[in-house]
This record gives sequence, structure tokens and C-alpha cells, in this order.
Amino acid sequence: MSDPAVQTMTSVGIDIGTTTTQLVISRLTLENTASAALIPRVEITGKEVIYRSQIYFTPLLNHHLVNAVEISRIVESEYRQAGVTARDIDTGAVIITGETAKKENAKAILEALANFAGDFVVATAGPNLEAVYAGKGSGAAAFSQEKHQIIVNIDVGGGTANYAVFHEGQAIDTACLNVGGHLIEIEPDRQRVTYIAGPAQAVLKSLRRTIQAGEKISLSVLTEVAAAMAHSVVEVLQAKVLSDLTRQLLMTPSLSLDYPVTKVMISGGVADYVYAEQPPCSLAEVSCFGDFGPLLGWKLKEALLAAGFEPVKPLETVRATVIGTGTQSVNLSGSTIHVAERTLPLRNVLVALPFTGCIHGLPATAPEIAALVRKTMNIITADNDDQLIALAMKGPETPTFDDIQILARGVLSGMAEYLVRTNILIIILEKDCGKILGQSIAALYTKPLELICIDQLAVGSSDYIDIGKPVMGGRVVPVVIKTLLFETKEK
Repeated sequence: MSDPAVQTMTSVGIDIGTTTTQLVISRLTLENTASAALIPRVEITGKEVIYRSQIYFTPLLNHHLVNAVEISRIVESEYRQAGVTARDIDTGAVIITGETAKKENAKAILEALANFAGDFVVATAGPNLEAVYAGKGSGAAAFSQEKHQIIVNIDVGGGTANYAVFHEGQAIDTACLNVGGHLIEIEPDRQRVTYIAGPAQAVLKSLRRTIQAGEKISLSVLTEVAAAMAHSVVEVLQAKVLSDLTRQLLMTPSLSLDYPVTKVMISGGVADYVYAEQPPCSLAEVSCFGDFGPLLGWKLKEALLAAGFEPVKPLETVRATVIGTGTQSVNLSGSTIHVAERTLPLRNVLVALPFTGCIHGLPATAPEIAALVRKTMNIITADNDDQLIALAMKGPETPTFDDIQILARGVLSGMAEYLVRTNILIIILEKDCGKILGQSIAALYTKPLELICIDQLAVGSSDYIDIGKPVMGGRVVPVVIKTLLFETKEK
């Protein structure tokens, strides 16, 4: 007889990046771990990857526009290879990163995948959030928690190097550099350059080299370019005063470096060449994928070793990606505060946990609370102004009136920039103090505000939630929690 508290589901993760596209299908086990008298607490107790697609070059109509129809054909073909149909998939996630995350591309991709992922989490991740996802997929986040060390994951793909710094499993800093193995495209057979992206042009200019599309390129010139890019990647790990080239290549503010950097992990398209035993020795080997990624990977390895970093090999390199989502439905007790009916339902709200590193749960002062909220929001919202965010926390240790007031002032101060773009503020607490916190925030904030403050719910960083309309006279709010899943164990 099957256990009603345990269920299985099939989930898919579809990763669409600037250079490559892939999907993973997994089987999940979910179990209600709460006793019958308590609010259900459904946890993902098992996950097994049952199918991995081949890795495709992301089909493009030009260097800036994705061929969404071809993306849908790839997904359809891989579903067929895996022996599944859209009806067999219970839940999942589509992660769109890099250049493909631009709004015009994202819209076309979503429309093309509607039949495959209509009810899935769909996340367009700019450089900061992409860095966090890559670090979770590579195993860097889990490594930092297991070893109690700070580790930097650098995901080096076709167009960017995305840095995520993890401590105790949580991202504490991010940055992005315009460095990647596909910034110069080469015909493998003719060894002729077909395209040079802007960042690669900047590197060539710094080297006083001039190469035009259509010309043949030498291994020596490519080696200079790869070495210069690798130097910039490592410079971001070490220097607070950066060279002109590195400053030019940065897409975001650099790493703060107010923490010790001792462990570095590389994931992404060039990662296998960072961990290779031999360098590519000919132009044919370097350009085998139509770019210079293998050479960039090797030069990055040399630069890291020269700087004193022995790269830690991740569990996943090029396949450091989301494997799907686990979905759980939860009924919350507690009230929603100052929420107009038109505000709900809300779907795919991204969860942020600003206080995970605090020993005592919350900082003692409103300015300290605000600083941590701002730091967390900068990691998430710098990439996507349209993304709704829910701040999640345990709540004050002792929810006195003064503690609630401090929290309310800190949250409003930390969310000030975010609230310029939207008047929707969503807060999730584990402790039963949602109503009083909501009332305090509403009393302090003088502008129109759609406030959703709910409690008795535990969520994780980078979870997504759907919030339904209040039921039972507003005393219960249905919430669906969708947890992004990453493969973190050896195969």
C-alpha cells in the first residue's frame, strides 16, 4: 500500500544560454514531514536525473536574436528521445540566461515553449542571478556549506564570466565580466574569423592587434587574446584597483573582496579545459567548436595557478544547470494585510533571504537590516526590473513592538529602490507575526502600497512562489512553493 504522505513527480529543467541549450529530466520524491496536527511541510526527499539531452548550440537568427521555433523543435525532439510527452511532465523550470535573457528573446521563447512549459517556473536570469544559479548547479554552494568555507564559482561560457561568492551555501557577492570563449568565432576548417564581438575587439585593441572578420587568425594572436582575458578574470578575484581593460570588460560592479578568497571553482563551457591535463596545441584543436574556448580555458588555468589558486573541480562543469523544480502546495494560516483583490493571484515570485548569515536571526538595528536587504536585492534585481521579489525571514527572536518597528523601518529602507519600480511588497515569515509586521509597515509607508505579509511558512533562497486569493474570510492564503533543483551529488 502506497504512503499518502509520499509522492513522486517528473520534472524538467530547460537551460537556454547565449551559446548552448540543454535540458534535463528528473524524478523527484516529495514527502510531508509534518505531523498530522501541523501545517503541511512538504520536502523534496529524493531526486534522480533520468535523462540528459545532448548539448546544442543555441540556434540564432543573428547574433542578438534567438530562433525560438528551433528551440521548440529541440525540446520536442529531446522529449521524444526521452520517451516522454508534455503530459508526463508534472513541473519544471525554464532558465533563460545571457544574451537570450533580453526581453524580446524571452517573450518569443516563452511563446514557443508554451506547449512544453506552460505552468513551469520561467526565469530570465541576467548576469548576477545567472552566476548564482551556475554556482548552485556546479556544487559550489553546497561545497561552501559542507566545508564552512568561502568559495568563488566562476561560470565561464560563450560570452561572459559570471562570479558568485558563496558562504554557508548562500550567495554573498556577484560580478560579471565580458569574457567568454565564443567572443571570437572561427571557421574550424579554414581557420578564418567569422565574427568578433565588442569585448573581444576591446581586448585586441589593448594588445594593439587588428583583426577583421574574414581574415585568417594565427594561434599566437589567439593565445595573446586568451591570456589577456584570463588575466582580467583573475584580476577581479584579487585587485580592488583594476586595470583599464578589466574595468572596460566588467558588466557589473566588481567583487567587493571584503572576505578572504581561498577556493575557486570553474564551471561553464570552458571549464573542461581548465581541468584538462594537456593544452590544445594547434589552431585546429583550439577552434574545434568554432571559437577559442579550449584555449581560453587552458590560459585561465595557468593564470589561476600563477596567482596561487588551485582550481577546485566541481561536480558539474558544462552541465552546471537547473534540473527542474519540486512543487509543493501549502495552506498558510495568518492574514494578508492591505492587499486589494486585484493584486492576487501572483505567480512566479522569486524568494530572497537577506538574513541567512545572521547568527541571531536579524540584525539589531534598522540600518543594518536595510544594508543586508539592499545587498540581497542588488544581486537579484539588477538583472530584471520586472521580477517580483518576496523577502523571506524567520522574524524577530522576540517579536516585541520595538523589534517589529525596527524590522519594518529596515525593510522599507532596504526596499526603497525596488519600491520605486513597483508598489507591491511581499514579505514571508516563519514566525506568527505577519499581521503586526504588516500593520507596522503600512503605518510607516506614506505612499500607495499593495502589501502582502504572510507567515508560518518556510521557504528557501531562489524558490519561486505562487500566491492565491485569500480564502476562509481572509484567514488562509493558498501558496505554491516551487523549488529550483540542482544536481549536487556524484553520478
